[in-house]
Amino acid sequence: MAMIGTTIFSHILPVICGFFGIVMIISGSLENSNSKLALGIILFIIACVFPYVVLSVLI
Repeated sequence: MAMIGTTIFSHILPVICGFFGIVMIISGSLENSNSKLALGIILFIIACVFPYVVLSVLI
């Protein structure tokens, strides 16, 4: 069961957060919306850091 949890936290959730982060960054920069741009940057940073934080706790 631990393998399923580590796969979700290391391969699936970061890709989803990264994808939506990139979409929000592009959308925010094209619409000149600082809130969307900031949300996209935060989502992308979470996608980058999330696997290291969660997997260090799980393993």
